[in-house]
Amino acid sequence: MKKRKLDKSVFRSLTLISQFGINMIVPVMMCMFLGIFLDNKLETGYWTIILFFVGALAGFNSVYKMARKIYGDKSNKEDDRKN
Repeated sequence: MKKRKLDKSVFRSLTLISQFGINMIVPVMMCMFLGIFLDNKLETGYWTIILFFVGALAGFNSVYKMARKIYGDKSNKEDDRKN
């Protein structure tokens, strides 16, 4: 019984790590590809760099919100248990 509970927590942790990675990579890649496209269309050389940082900020924001939601839920449950 205890081993099964451990397996569930391991899989939940792996899922959480994967979600953090995906939430970080997707905005960065989308903005980078958009920057490359704009640089090729407009014959410039700075959109890729600018949009890379915009994507990184969007990814960090997404990860932060998800982590805050997860840890906020846990702290609320612990507070309920204490009362």
